[in-house]
Amino acid sequence: MLVGQQQRLQDDIREIVAQLGRDRSALIPVLQELQKRHATVSDFAMQVVADELGLHPAEVYGVTSFYAFLRQPAQGRFVFRLCRTLSCEFEGKSRVARQLENDLGIGFGQATPDGRFGLEWASCLGLCDQGPALLVNERVYTRVTPERVHEIIDECRRTFGAHARQAGHSQVEGGLS
Repeated sequence: MLVGQQQRLQDDIREIVAQLGRDRSALIPVLQELQKRHATVSDFAMQVVADELGLHPAEVYGVTSFYAFLRQPAQGRFVFRLCRTLSCEFEGKSRVARQLENDLGIGFGQATPDGRFGLEWASCLGLCDQGPALLVNERVYTRVTPERVHEIIDECRRTFGAHARQAGHSQVEGGLS
């Protein structure tokens, strides 16, 4: 990374931190915003975030590496991340995973040839009581069944487009009150 790029990234992180706060509870929102703006969270960015939040770099790295969606550049315009925790497994994650692979025609860690859809595992989405949980870009779906997979993919084709990506609002669907 060139010095000018590093300075711009550092300035951007400082702006994000100024908006979201400097305490430990701001770590994940800061990393999410950084991911949204830059498509990945680099080692340099993790160090700057640690400095700005007064955290040890290992703590930032630990959070970033645990939540895979914070580290890797997105694959596909619509990235499907299925929670692979034990609690989601008990609720039918394997059936949902097979349905996603069948409907999208790709395996986990792959993107469709047209670049429209990507399929990844997520270590945890924090919705263990509502599994299986699925994150599509920034939209969360809970209590996902193989039957709902068809609906979710169709919904992406119809409504996610540019407006949902630009809005940047997180949404939770499926059984939350």
